[in-house]
Amino acid sequence: MMFTTEVNALDNLLDFIRKPTPNAWLSHAIENLPTLLIDHAHCERKAAMTALHFISKYPRYTELVDVMSPLAREELLHFEKVMNFIKAKDIKFIGLKPARYSQTLHQQLSAEEGKHRLRDSLIIGAIIEARSCERFNALIPYLEDGALKRFYVTLVKSEARHFQDYLALAKHYAGDITKRLDELLTLENQLIVTEEAVFRFHSGIPLYISTD
Repeated sequence: MMFTTEVNALDNLLDFIRKPTPNAWLSHAIENLPTLLIDHAHCERKAAMTALHFISKYPRYTELVDVMSPLAREELLHFEKVMNFIKAKDIKFIGLKPARYSQTLHQQLSAEEGKHRLRDSLIIGAIIEARSCERFNALIPYLEDGALKRFYVTLVKSEARHFQDYLALAKHYAGDITKRLDELLTLENQLIVTEEAVFRFHSGIPLYISTD
């Protein structure tokens, strides 16, 4: 069964994610591009690791492996491309304290191993990819670097595809995910409109800028 889907209209993804990124986050992102790019690189690295983790944990799930293997390679390629921008701009690549976004979402994973935990993991993956896509799209009009803008345009397409793949897999393995999806999206929407002490690619509204 083929799971990689054609990218639908961006409007479908925006309807899925419900809340747009607050303008306060966008303003900080443009003003703090070095931090944005560093954390973006970390996000791509983590996305590749997540795909490889799925393969390692669920090797018998053929459809999942068929999606996650090329996805991991694509995320690593994105990581390399972001690192090229970081090097070209003479930005020092450093470790960053993560925002609470991903950790808070993953704290909601079902404690029950098996179908429910896989369902939650895939839904969370879909949500993160959808939010990434929405933020890339929201940033594009404000970027002055033409090469970076063109790169983000390509990322909108790939992240939309990744979002659809994660969601399709969740439905394939768990059936009706409507209730659980609503619960996790409600939490995600709260996270992006809540003030946060660090600015990151998936953080909420920056209370102040910190790169510690």
